Amino acid sequence: MNIKEAKKEIANTLRAYHLKDEEGEYRIPPARQRPILLMGPPGIGKTAIMEQVAAQCGVGLVAYTITHHTRQSAVGLPLIQKRSYQGQERTVTEYTLSEIIASVYECMERTGKQEGILFIDEINCVSETLAPTMLQFLQNKTFGSHQVPRGWVIVAAGNPPQYNKSVREFDIVTLDRVRRIDVEPDCGVWMEYAWEQGVHGAVLSYLNIRRDHFYQVEQTGEGKAFVTARGWEDLSQLLLGYEELEIPVTREVAAQYLQKEEVAREFAAYYQLYRKYGRDYAIAQILEGSLSREEYGQRLQMAAEASFEERFTVVGLFLDALNLKEGEWEEEDGRVKALHEILSHLKNYLENQEDMQCLRQFLEEQRKSLREKKKAGLLIRREERAQRRALACLEEYDLTLRREHINQRERGWERIRELFSRETEKRSRDAREFREELERAFAFISDAFGEEQEMILFVSSLTRNQGISAFLGAFGCEPYFRYSKKLLELESQEELQRACREACGEIPL
Repeated sequence: MNIKEAKKEIANTLRAYHLKDEEGEYRIPPARQRPILLMGPPGIGKTAIMEQVAAQCGVGLVAYTITHHTRQSAVGLPLIQKRSYQGQERTVTEYTLSEIIASVYECMERTGKQEGILFIDEINCVSETLAPTMLQFLQNKTFGSHQVPRGWVIVAAGNPPQYNKSVREFDIVTLDRVRRIDVEPDCGVWMEYAWEQGVHGAVLSYLNIRRDHFYQVEQTGEGKAFVTARGWEDLSQLLLGYEELEIPVTREVAAQYLQKEEVAREFAAYYQLYRKYGRDYAIAQILEGSLSREEYGQRLQMAAEASFEERFTVVGLFLDALNLKEGEWEEEDGRVKALHEILSHLKNYLENQEDMQCLRQFLEEQRKSLREKKKAGLLIRREERAQRRALACLEEYDLTLRREHINQRERGWERIRELFSRETEKRSRDAREFREELERAFAFISDAFGEEQEMILFVSSLTRNQGISAFLGAFGCEPYFRYSKKLLELESQEELQRACREACGEIPL
């Protein structure tokens, strides 16, 4: 299965393992809650989906790469203790608490979450001294003599032997005690994740054209030649940084991440074209609607006469620009929503206060709450940023009240409502402007390419982008729904034709 299907399977398993009966006992006894063994090539996102599943299910997460550990850190250090057996005193060896198990308890204490995921990566690449410990861990859910706490689901990940020479095969006894999920690279699924993470548009556009370059691992005379999803994502971060610093990106730079000569060479050349096309087509001005009729016509003609690769690159440039716009919209929308939530708390808080002098105390309590949530790992980065910016906005409201000498409670609250109404009005304007930019993108692609494969790529990519899909669902965009309907009709026709062909093929001549 692909990584998206694996993520869903892990989330379903988590919910099933945490299901309780009327007495509060787990319906599936912990002894029957098999660990999940996630097997797949390196760099396809096995670690990333653990964070997503934990956030989605509202549970804790403790993650370890086991190859970084010794037997002592996993099992604990030996201690000599005295015990009495049948009237005779004996010395026995016990162990301190495993560092990994201790981390689980620390997570429970820090976050208040009593259930979670214990994720162990590279479990089949451990040293010879640690291998028996890992087998015991999968079979008995213990590190040494220390049990994994109830409510914590074990997920382990490893690489098949063709990707790693140090891989150790599990025996049948161990495999019969785990749920094995085999994961394969899937470019389309990764692209959905990549849009959400803000991966560089040149990477996404290139992979739309050369999907066969998404994931490759080959043995050559000089060693391993490989390209992984992790490589593409890390290269994307470097591209963004180099562009900000105006540092040129060369083939040698690309080859440091894409460790296959052919792919690095082709991508480096494509990246230069991507940058040039971005300037030539003036994508930002098209979206803003600021080009003159003559300038717009020149870009249309250039696109209509372009090669297949250039056409797909133009679509990629529009998608990249719209993805950046959506990121800006989502950040502002998150800030306004967070501010609305804080103001709802403020309204209740003011009911027991005499005047607006309490606002600074309220702000300090909100800052403290935010710090505690961040420390406990209860907020993802986007939520934390939205709340910080919302509090900064409320601080400005406080300054406004003091500048205008407003201290009376009712008048102060009315003034804050007035100030907040400006935020909601701006949010409406931003939504309208973003929708208009989407409509201009549709108009250009339609005028230049018609309803051919470029339009199909554009519509399907917008649909895969969760942020843009959410915006379209909330605020609409007539061209999107019109072309989506045509695309669905086309897919239905193709499916019907395929079924007919298969049925006809079964008729004997």
